[in-house]
Amino acid sequence: MTSVSSERPGRAAIFGRLVGSGLGEAALAALVALVVAGVGLTAFATVHWPAFNSSNVTRALTTVGQVVCAVALIAAIWLARRQRPRWLAKLLAWAGISGFVTVTLGMPLAATKLYLLGVSVDQEFRTEYLTRFTDTAALRDMTYADLPPFYPAGWFWIGGRVAHLLGRPGWEIFKPYAIASLAVAAVLGYVLWSKLIRADWAIAVSAAVTVVALTYAAPEAYSAVLVILLPPVLVLAWGALYRPVEYAGGGESTAGGWGAVLGTGLFLGVSATFYTLYTVVAACAVGLMALLACAAALWRRHGRRADRSRFALLWPILSRLIAIGVIAGCIALVTWAPYLLELVSKPAAKSGSALHYLPESGAELPLPMADFSLLGALCLLGTVWLVVRAASSRRAQALGIGVVAIYLWALLSMAATAAGTTLLSFRLEPVLQVLLAAAGAFGFVEGARAIYRACNEPNRFRVAAVALAIIGGLAFAQNIPTVLTPEITTAYTDTDGAGNRADQRDPSAVSHYREIDAKLLAQTGRPRAETVVLTADTSFLAFYPYYGFQALTSHYANMLADFSGRAAVIDSWSKLDTSAALLDALDRSPWRAPDAFLFRREGQTYTLRLARDVYPNDPNVQRYTVSFPAELFADPHFTATDIGPFTLITVRR
Repeated sequence: MTSVSSERPGRAAIFGRLVGSGLGEAALAALVALVVAGVGLTAFATVHWPAFNSSNVTRALTTVGQVVCAVALIAAIWLARRQRPRWLAKLLAWAGISGFVTVTLGMPLAATKLYLLGVSVDQEFRTEYLTRFTDTAALRDMTYADLPPFYPAGWFWIGGRVAHLLGRPGWEIFKPYAIASLAVAAVLGYVLWSKLIRADWAIAVSAAVTVVALTYAAPEAYSAVLVILLPPVLVLAWGALYRPVEYAGGGESTAGGWGAVLGTGLFLGVSATFYTLYTVVAACAVGLMALLACAAALWRRHGRRADRSRFALLWPILSRLIAIGVIAGCIALVTWAPYLLELVSKPAAKSGSALHYLPESGAELPLPMADFSLLGALCLLGTVWLVVRAASSRRAQALGIGVVAIYLWALLSMAATAAGTTLLSFRLEPVLQVLLAAAGAFGFVEGARAIYRACNEPNRFRVAAVALAIIGGLAFAQNIPTVLTPEITTAYTDTDGAGNRADQRDPSAVSHYREIDAKLLAQTGRPRAETVVLTADTSFLAFYPYYGFQALTSHYANMLADFSGRAAVIDSWSKLDTSAALLDALDRSPWRAPDAFLFRREGQTYTLRLARDVYPNDPNVQRYTVSFPAELFADPHFTATDIGPFTLITVRR
């Protein structure tokens, strides 16, 4: 019998070997993905391509690239099944998966410098955030001066630092950084899968997860990287918490689940620095796993001689859960600590308007398996596999618990509407689709194998199954640009930070931003990050790292900024009678007052088109206009400059 003293060094050695090899392989895979994405995007940019919304050329080349990547993945699966040479199989898998991400997103966007959705809607705020960290490494709010960030800064901070290192503006780095980060996440997902299941299956399920994630989560790149990684992480977490082999006194030759504990904690911690909602839901799924693992342990104890106390039986599960929480919490504090410390001395907004959004999809349960489509068929197959294998497959159990957690969250979100808020469950649809797609990939492989055996192993059946998988995969993959057509089109019709539209049509008023920036620098004599601008054209802040006095909507405003209070102050300023009264009001502002105003000009009136939260209505935002009479800025302390449809007014105090 192995003694405790001899067991611990053995487990420690196994733990070190597992963690070391896993991290080393992940680092190498990430490097390959970065090289593939960098080379691919650079190559795409060297050719003057026609706009995606006016030509099918880039769509055709996207399909060609996808086929090439599919061939690489098929070769990797073939080599993995032969188990030699393993290094070549891994290299082909890394290159194939990262290449697929690069060509699927990079080629349709090759003729524009903007990412999916351009700088419109939510992408405006994301670009603004990345631009903030291009200017500074300090954790600052995307809009408001002197405030720590409320929204997790991790993904944007990394991108901003990359832009700073390369000496490029944040808006220009957004597209290549988003695509490269998705490519890295995809290969990291494969590396993790390969540590959990057989190598050939890992390639197949990673490809399925990546394809679905690109289709439905890619516009929100900073959350899509988590969507890709979540399925294998759930399997990893279940392996950390549910270890029936230990109930029987086994498991001496393993690391005791502590490698899985570390991996799960690292994911949840990094996730907390990237995207709050997914972190909370993932944490709930892990908590549900711990609860089920405890119930299973007690059930086994009930069915046998009770030679261990309940606490002794449950402590291994609880200790691993606590360890996961400690690891995740320590990492999360890297970005959350400044906000939490500020929250101690400054009250947050009374209304949680970030949760005030309920589209139609958030008012019903998502059922992708009921859709008549390739995705629907894959999700239906995954649902059947989850049910059939729930009692016998740890993979099915882990993915199934994740699916259950999402549905429980959706029901809770709909119930929360009675309390005047939501839990944004509609944003979990890509996560559900990816989990069911992963299950569908397992279901297809295991189902095909079962049919093969049931039919007395016909010679050509395997070839037919492989052909069916390839045809279905390519049919789905080549349709991705079609699904993303609105987002791609917006990237071509929006005006970029250089004042150009990629479709070669006349640019919008954004083309005047460069002149506005030059005037601001000249008239204030201060760096951009030391100037606060009040404007409703907040895309200006996405291209240049000025601070804003007010965010465009309360839903992306810092909870410490008092959005409604600022809106009331702006309205009160517009009703003042004299320049002296306005200057006095600016001096008495409870927040750092604007150093400049950027208005739209309408005759002798300057306007700001602002927004207020009108939840539970859908749309949840109501636009309204605040007008300032031009004579309010007649004092010499104000300098007014007309630039296109804008009027820039700087304040000299």
